[in-house]
This record gives sequence, C-alpha cells and structure tokens, in this order.
Amino acid sequence: MKLFRVGKVKEVYEVDPRTLEFVFTDSISVFDKLIPSKIPHKGETLCRTAAFWFQLLKKNGIKTHFTELIPPNRMRVRKVDIIEDYRQIDTDSTNYLIPLEIICRHYVAGSLFDRVREGEITPEQLGFEPGHRIEYGELLPHPYLETTTKLEEVDRPLGREEAIDIAGLTDDEYREIMDAVLRIDDVIEAEASERILIHVDGKKEFGYDTDRNLMVVDTFGTSDEDRWWDEDEYGAGNITELSKEMVRQYYRAIGYHEELMAARDEGRPEPDIQPLPDEMVQRVSQLYIDMFERITGESFR
Repeated sequence: MKLFRVGKVKEVYEVDPRTLEFVFTDSISVFDKLIPSKIPHKGETLCRTAAFWFQLLKKNGIKTHFTELIPPNRMRVRKVDIIEDYRQIDTDSTNYLIPLEIICRHYVAGSLFDRVREGEITPEQLGFEPGHRIEYGELLPHPYLETTTKLEEVDRPLGREEAIDIAGLTDDEYREIMDAVLRIDDVIEAEASERILIHVDGKKEFGYDTDRNLMVVDTFGTSDEDRWWDEDEYGAGNITELSKEMVRQYYRAIGYHEELMAARDEGRPEPDIQPLPDEMVQRVSQLYIDMFERITGESFR
C-alpha cells in the first residue's frame, strides 16, 4: 500500500485503484488545530464506532463507501477522487468527494450558541418565535442544517448557492444531500434513544460513485464528529458532555479559543495549541471507550 493522504487524525493508504484503507490514529484536533497529545485507544474506538454506523446504514438502505473493517483501527472504503480545484467539478463529474460538510443541529450548543449570543443568528432563523430568548442546550423547533467547505485549510460557512456551485451540484442533488442527512439522523436518533443518549449535532460528508449515485463517505456518529449528551442528566437540568466537546471546553476555559479566534479575525499568526495535561488525557481516553460501548452495545475488550 502507498500513502495517499494524511489528515489531522487519520492516515489514508491506497490499496488498489478502487480501494482506500483508513488508519485511525490516537491523535486529536479541535478548532482545526492538531493537539500535541495522543489519546490512548481513541483510534480503535472511533474506527469500530464508525463501522457500526456504516453497517446500520446498509441495513436501512443508505449507500456508503464502507467495505470492510480490519480490527483494531483500520477500515477499507471505496476510493473517490479528491478534486481540490472547484473549477474542475461540474454536474457531469463522477466518482468524487463532494467538497462540503453538512452539519445538522438538533439543540442549541457549541458555536451555534456563540453566534446566537453575538447576534449573528436570530431566534427566527432557528424556527423560534420572534423575541424568544434562547438558552444553551435548548431543543430546536426543527433540525438546523448548515454547510461548510471540506477541503480548505479552515472550514468556511457556505450559502446554498455557493455550496451548489463549488460542489458541481444541481438544485435537486443539493436537496437529496440534505434529505440524506435527515434520514441518517433519524437512524442515529432511533439507536441513541435506546442508549439513553441525546444526539445533539453532527457532521456528514458525501461523494458520488462512478454512476453519480450519492453515498456517505468519511465517518460520522462518533465522539469526534458528533456531540452527545446524557439523556437522564439533561432531564435533570444538567448537560454532561460525552464527546470531543469536553476537549473544546477545556481550551475555551484556559482562554486558548478566544486567543485563536482573535488571531484569525485579525489576520495574525495563530497561537500554538498546548498539549493536554496527563489527567485530561486519561479522562478523554476513558470517554472514548465508554462512548464506544454505549453507542454500539459492544464491549471494548
């Protein structure tokens, strides 16, 4: 196999012209920054969780690129072309990664709450009545879908027209992608409700096969891509983070996130991200193991 691509937390190898192998590492990133810390067992738990969801989508008639799990931390998938020059993508293109990430939010949390608080998003845009005062953790009246870039150095929010243009889509294809995201989240919700989990939000990625059939690519539904809360704690008025959000909140608490955002806004060099303390590394590692077992119903060992 030859190295095909290196991401922040995955290595991708080419097995043959039609097949890639993902290697899930123990690296971790937040805010598009790679943290100089390794999280024991993270790669294995994410790989096995992702395989669980791919197999569940297959049972529900949703096409994906997944072909095979290779324990403990590898999986094989159908290869699609990565076209970084948007000008080379049009409605006749086939077998390519659609250069978009679709975020579907069901509760007010994370960066969405930040934007509400700063006045960038109004209650009406989220489906609330005019003048409604939004609280952190509030259930949205309906799912809120957002689109960002996938292949740029820092994810950039996109309006509908630009998303359609850079991804080489028709209006109907764009709607098909959004409908697919909602279908997938219905599958996730059905499973999460059995595990006393709240699926707060998450991202999805897609590609087209050689016949331009839509398929889910990359991974989803893990503690990296999605945000989870404990349902019993939520019912008691508490929010217990069960995802990488725990790590984001750590960097918010020490002031790094504010410093990073200011540097980006002002065009200054971005500050280096500090490693996680050993105690935090152990907490995060245990979280990934616990969430693998809780989501899948399987034992880690």
